[in-house]
Amino acid sequence: MSTNENAISSRKSARSFFGKMVRNQLFIPLAALLLLILFNIAADIFLHVETSFFKVVLEPSSAGNLILSGNLITIIDNASELALLAIGMTLVTSAAGGQDISVGATIAIAGSTVLRIVKGVSPNISGGKFAVVIICAFLLCVVVSALFGAFNGALVACFKIQPMVATLILFTAGRSIAAWINNNDNISINDVRFGYFGNFIPGIPVPTPVFITAICLGIIALVLKFTNLRLYAQSVGINSSSSRLNGINPKMIKLLTFIILGVCVAVCGFIKVSRTSSITYAVIANNIEMDAILAVALGGNNLGGGKFNLTASVLGAYVIQFLTTTLFRMKVSSSAISAYKAIVVILLIIMSSPFIRKKLADRKSRREAARITRAKAALDAGAGKESV
Repeated sequence: MSTNENAISSRKSARSFFGKMVRNQLFIPLAALLLLILFNIAADIFLHVETSFFKVVLEPSSAGNLILSGNLITIIDNASELALLAIGMTLVTSAAGGQDISVGATIAIAGSTVLRIVKGVSPNISGGKFAVVIICAFLLCVVVSALFGAFNGALVACFKIQPMVATLILFTAGRSIAAWINNNDNISINDVRFGYFGNFIPGIPVPTPVFITAICLGIIALVLKFTNLRLYAQSVGINSSSSRLNGINPKMIKLLTFIILGVCVAVCGFIKVSRTSSITYAVIANNIEMDAILAVALGGNNLGGGKFNLTASVLGAYVIQFLTTTLFRMKVSSSAISAYKAIVVILLIIMSSPFIRKKLADRKSRREAARITRAKAALDAGAGKESV
């Protein structure tokens, strides 16, 4: 093979590899993560900051326990709830072709339910009894949150209401329900053990929510591996009528995905109230539903339903928290952060719009046609030389 032929073959291989990489659903979140990493490296170099963005140290907490501290620890810690919501939101989006905008309000309900059970616990209660109270409080909040998820799912599956419209009910009324559960009292738990689940367990330097999220991710991975939930959810999202003809019950699948989202919301609510050992009904998990939807979109999933990649959605959640932490580091006010996230949403919507997809597909078709024409011309030229 000649040098030119080797060069052409290398270019084709590189183009093919790059094309496969770009088409991979993980490309967008990984590219966004890489850009954020490069941006922070540049900021460390050119802004001459005292502490590197990527520095992680082991230092004593206010309670005197050694814990890991740094921006990276903050990212994986604070993104725990968002990663959990991305799991449920991805499944709902895939099967129902829409999003649940009530997850923030339902987190308030779940957290209020936990505090309702735990608030009567004395700091002097023994370890065994305290564990029973915590387990009962968590299980009750899971049941309550799953029931509210089933309510949303019934509106979508049985009454054919658009998910965003159906969940608008709880989006509006959810925080009032959360306040009603505790008679609108500002509940505060004094037992420091209650804060272990949202912060640090003494002797373990890694935040507890990281372990909780890892366990939940492992459970949902096993569910998707050993059941047909992934296949059924995607099938219902692509074509509900065809799924019914193939023996799948679309109503049950949609209802199930909303219940799973409800369970994810319950875990998030438990972590949220454990972080502060209290609750502010109007503020807790405020606008987190928008971040959850953005995580699904950033993962390259179709917001109209169908195929999904759960890994990409979870990675999208961590990218969003990476962006949030970076903006805080650049002294951006909390009120302006939503505007920056809105820019990301606009870019994602434009990139995934049918118009842009059609343009890219047409451009690819023209390149392929031109390549075939050149190859045919080369073959004809070679045949002409041979005949001469």
